[in-house]
Amino acid sequence: MTENLQAASNVLSYTEVATPIGALLLITSSKGLCRVAFGTLAQNQEDLQVWIPRWFGKGTELQEDAANLAPIVQQLEEYFRGERLSFDGQLDLQGTEFQKKVWTALLAVPYGETASYKHIAEAIESPKAVRAVGGANNKNPIPVIIPCHRIIGVSGDLVGYAGGLDMKIHLLDLERTERTERNA
Repeated sequence: MTENLQAASNVLSYTEVATPIGALLLITSSKGLCRVAFGTLAQNQEDLQVWIPRWFGKGTELQEDAANLAPIVQQLEEYFRGERLSFDGQLDLQGTEFQKKVWTALLAVPYGETASYKHIAEAIESPKAVRAVGGANNKNPIPVIIPCHRIIGVSGDLVGYAGGLDMKIHLLDLERTERTERNA
């Protein structure tokens, strides 16, 4: 009986936000923002049916709560207007310890700049783990806010992005334009 009450009390809040790169689905736990997905809830339903029980347990409920997510929505709006260079707030990262190290390293890549997968591998003191860094980058549960779009190939090539290369280019162009204007 106690186990069922605990499972039923585990609630994730979500909202959807329209952005210049399309709809984003934001999900937060009681500990912090845990997921940003490209698209709407309906578009992400299949993925969430696997992700939620894996990381939060069976019986976890997903409830719409725009008010709870209003601060991050505001920050995203400011980011897309070029008024915000970084994000505030708690993150609740769900992944392996290696993935969490990579995602934390991504947060150190400054607005408007890029780094290579090799650079990130070296930053987490795993210089031979370049491919694993790429895999962790691909699994980033909080894109845009954890700036995996800033990671490029060592040759400078834009490689892979969960939202597609067009979206990666859009985000990098937004940041470069704003950075150039700020430095002018």
